[in-house]
Amino acid sequence: MVADRIETRDVDPPLRDDQSEAARASLSGVPHEPGAPKPDPIVVADNIVRKFGGLTAVDVEHLEIQRNVITALIGPNGAGKTTFFNLLTGFDKPDEGRWSFEGHNLNGMSAYRVARLGMVRTFQLTKVLSRLSVMENMRLGATGQSGENLWQAMFAPFWRSQEKANSSRAVALLERFSLEPKKDDFAGSLSGGQRKLLEMARALMVEPALVMLDEPMAGVNPALKQSLLGHVKSLREDGMTVLFVEHDMDMVRDISDWVIVMAQGRIIAEGPPEAVMSDPKVIDAYLGAHHDAELDLDESQSGDRNG
Repeated sequence: MVADRIETRDVDPPLRDDQSEAARASLSGVPHEPGAPKPDPIVVADNIVRKFGGLTAVDVEHLEIQRNVITALIGPNGAGKTTFFNLLTGFDKPDEGRWSFEGHNLNGMSAYRVARLGMVRTFQLTKVLSRLSVMENMRLGATGQSGENLWQAMFAPFWRSQEKANSSRAVALLERFSLEPKKDDFAGSLSGGQRKLLEMARALMVEPALVMLDEPMAGVNPALKQSLLGHVKSLREDGMTVLFVEHDMDMVRDISDWVIVMAQGRIIAEGPPEAVMSDPKVIDAYLGAHHDAELDLDESQSGDRNG
């Protein structure tokens, strides 16, 4: 069954490219405002609130993520981006609110069940299992493995063919991410950039509909950065939806179709990269609403010293 899906993926890219282009084109009519409704949302979130003591880390009134496009989630440090990621994927629980993926209500659903539905994520600090090989890390990414059942594990015929199919898929993904020569190495021996690639490849073992990347470029050297950019774009061309958190604005401009901006836990702006980057609310969120006044103060102090 897995092998059949791999074969289909090799046959279908032109159709998926058309779907991706149509999804991107459909964004042209979406208003450039927080919480704007999308033509075909894969994720819908309403009134998501997460507090830590007296601090409100996330307060998202409404958000929709368009299917088959790359959406960037940006904002200054402490804006609540990673916390929001954790809430959507089941790694944390909100104090209130509801959200859905592909029409499935995710309220109270554990992280592993969310992943099984096809919504997977990577982490800013990679979560590879250092003392297992690269190949073993990949096999662990597959879901619904018969060998994980205690009774079935005692009888090889129940799981041998599935393990072979999973291994074939793992090798194909490692080749795609240029990690196949490392498949027998310990994952802990990989460089930071290679671990990012491994985590992305492992996430694809479940054939997800939505891939969520938390700062995929953090700690990656320039040599691997372009490779990672290409892989993120290829996810969209393969028919997947991508939502990523990133501070690298060059990357955001290069690969994102839509940008959502968070500040102080709220969504303050949405739109295409070029529109968002020039939005005064976004500039104020990054530089501070009174950055001009602060500059005048510095100049005044410099003048006093010179006088």
